[in-house]
Amino acid sequence: MEKLKLNDSMQFVMVCAIFFAALQFFQQQFIYRHDIFFTQPWRWWTGHWVHVGWIHYLLNVLVFACLPFLFPNIKKISLIILLLLLPPLLSFSFYLIYPHIFAYAGLSGILHGLFIFCAIVSLKNKTDRHFSALIIVIVLAKIIWEYYFGSLQTAQLIGSPVLTQAHLLGVIFGGLLAVFILIFQLQVVQKNE
Repeated sequence: MEKLKLNDSMQFVMVCAIFFAALQFFQQQFIYRHDIFFTQPWRWWTGHWVHVGWIHYLLNVLVFACLPFLFPNIKKISLIILLLLLPPLLSFSFYLIYPHIFAYAGLSGILHGLFIFCAIVSLKNKTDRHFSALIIVIVLAKIIWEYYFGSLQTAQLIGSPVLTQAHLLGVIFGGLLAVFILIFQLQVVQKNE
């Protein structure tokens, strides 16, 4: 059964990585842009699935690849739903709260939301509780660090400024969705067999 879970996780990561890479070849048609927000609504999603360059893509895909292995009990369908829900939430937040953000590309805000979501819903499981709490503390410490000190090294590595507001919004929406799941007791965690 563990081998099946591993194969399932690897397939999920590979499909997403290939999809994100395919979008990368047409980056200009898919990045988030404030000026055409309502005329090209697909960008509400795709702006978070494309990247400013291939190094940026690789960094985000490597972090994304860790997610199903760090949280193997989270149902893949839950991750897919989050990959569809979080992007428009962040895009509308950019449009309404940060209208000065003209363009955006990157998965990092979504990644922050995914990690926080998985960690919060995994708090219910006794065996995952300490690890989940550690992930929450690390992500929140990273958000605080970025707020006060920025993200200079990453910006130099990817060749573009890091939009830390996306990270913060990802944490907020990922956290809110996790609380919603807990309140309504929706099953996003697979039972251990």
